[in-house]
Amino acid sequence: MKNIRYGIIGSGMMGQEHIRNISLLEGTQVTAIADPNEAMRSQAAALAGPDCAAFDHHDELIASGRCDALVIAAPNHLHHQILMDVLPVNLPLLVEKPLGIDGAQCADIIRVAQTREAPVWVAMEYRYMPPIERMLSELRLGTIGSPRMIAIREHRFPFLDKVGHWNRFQDQTGGTLVEKCCHFFDLMRLVMGSEAKRVYASGGMDVNFRGEAFEGRPADILDNAFVIVDFENGTRGMLDLCMFAEGSYWQEKVSVTGDKARVEALVPGPARFAPDGMERASRLVVSRRADRCETLEDVHVDETILAAGDHHGSTFFQHQKFLRLLRDGGQPEVSMIDGARSVEIGAAAEYSARKGVAVDLPSGV
Repeated sequence: MKNIRYGIIGSGMMGQEHIRNISLLEGTQVTAIADPNEAMRSQAAALAGPDCAAFDHHDELIASGRCDALVIAAPNHLHHQILMDVLPVNLPLLVEKPLGIDGAQCADIIRVAQTREAPVWVAMEYRYMPPIERMLSELRLGTIGSPRMIAIREHRFPFLDKVGHWNRFQDQTGGTLVEKCCHFFDLMRLVMGSEAKRVYASGGMDVNFRGEAFEGRPADILDNAFVIVDFENGTRGMLDLCMFAEGSYWQEKVSVTGDKARVEALVPGPARFAPDGMERASRLVVSRRADRCETLEDVHVDETILAAGDHHGSTFFQHQKFLRLLRDGGQPEVSMIDGARSVEIGAAAEYSARKGVAVDLPSGV
């Protein structure tokens, strides 16, 4: 089989996680890196191996002809311009979330992409976490009946240090509820099979980075929020986010309740943030109303896959499916429309939290 050559645009923490996971797949090779930051670029090139070329601009990477597919893992506010440059090149793309930092950017990206043939897959890794996939399989089996409510709780560590501190600012991230939480709004849409019609949120910057300035700018990123999303089919979702909750045994809890039962996926945080530094199994819990019983199942992931990133194996399993698309053809499992909708919900939540108003989304958005 043909060896698939990957180019990585953006070589910070997430770009390097992509490199580690691609290296676990047979018949793949990262052959090019592009990043204006010399330190990150050098780290990533060394991680990829001696045959990897390093460029300080993505235009040089594209012109090199060294790639069969591209992964975009640059900071959020750079996605739009990079995609404007990359979309005319007919190479398959895996672009990190969020697709853009607001709905207008996403709409522009989708407009430009309409004429291309090669697929664009938006990296919504949370869909591919093994406990989430187990939860989704139970939903498909009808275990809980018709889903009516989804509640997602993430209590986790603060945003990590990034080059230029870009993740401390709303205008470079889209805001916490876009940057961090578009994953969760994507899951809500996927589970409920419907589009959001109304968003209510309350949030604040209450603990992290208060009084801190980076390059003369005060940080302005939310560190906690509650968000309620009403869907067009009458279902609803809730997000409970806290980013100063280091030490939570379960970093994420995703609970879906139907008219027959409830299913929950419980996900531990990365091992490096665990009190003992050890990996922990995730868990699936099914609570049935009829017989008032609860079943628990630990969900284990290969230690090599866990060690390749901070997302409980999801980056690897996502790349596995993306590689299958590259080899066999077909459509991306996560489309640009999916990416755009998750950003639109997150942007509405940011506006709601800051202005204290509910936000109605246009029909179909």
